[in-house]
Amino acid sequence: MCPKFLGVGNFCKRFLSQKSKNMSIKAALIDLSGTLHVEDKPTPKAVDALKRLRETNIQIKFVTNTTKESRKTLYERLQKIGFELEAHEIFSSLSAAANYVEKEKLNPFYLLSNDARTDFGRNDGSLPLDSVVVGLAPTEFYYENLNKAFNLLIANKNSRLVAIHQGKYYRRSDGLALGPGAFIKGLEYAASVRSVLIGKPNEYFFRSALPGGICPEECVMIGDVNTDPEDDIAGAMQLGLKGIQVKTGKYLPNVVVDPPPTALVENFSEAVDWIITENSETQ
Repeated sequence: MCPKFLGVGNFCKRFLSQKSKNMSIKAALIDLSGTLHVEDKPTPKAVDALKRLRETNIQIKFVTNTTKESRKTLYERLQKIGFELEAHEIFSSLSAAANYVEKEKLNPFYLLSNDARTDFGRNDGSLPLDSVVVGLAPTEFYYENLNKAFNLLIANKNSRLVAIHQGKYYRRSDGLALGPGAFIKGLEYAASVRSVLIGKPNEYFFRSALPGGICPEECVMIGDVNTDPEDDIAGAMQLGLKGIQVKTGKYLPNVVVDPPPTALVENFSEAVDWIITENSETQ
């Protein structure tokens, strides 16, 4: 077992050098949208695959950059389409961002959906707005709203631009759709500021999601993103996790990332097969 924070640590490094790549997998971080499901449809055999994974001793955490839905709504959606899980197993970038806003005592202007906004506390109407928080909010990305965010950022050099995540795009039932990254980069460019990134691939996000006492090298990240060397899979692997990429969701076969994922499989069901096989070979 290894200490959780804040760095791999000398103990983990010594332990890894002793056991190298033969370490068994003790925890799985599982992306949601595009990996377990696409909108209201599970990916092939995903419901049964999750049940099979639960029959092992592997600890499970669902990690998501989803910012259009509150954790409550996301939990209810997953239950409705057949997945067995507990609300506390979901670790979202919305939750991490809400914690950041509270810790830093910010009074933000939110570019969020109404549902996602429920994960945050109320604004203090007696104080001026001092920051901008951006998530995936298709109905909020119109000119006047973006212009309000721009003017807030240039009015005070200390105003913060908080990016819950910077996804380029996401998968809908009708195909790929533009993510919040383009709007965040536009605000950075126009206001000459740098955003504070909260969600994946932020190292703090992955470390916060790891179950207590488990080294990154004893954990696997399962996701669909391969469009950027700092996205789900590569971001997790930089920390020391194994990375399994699935060919569902946002996967694009013509996009290659260096280094490649630990394993490339068709879907989440095959990812579970890979984990079970990997652990049987290390015992």
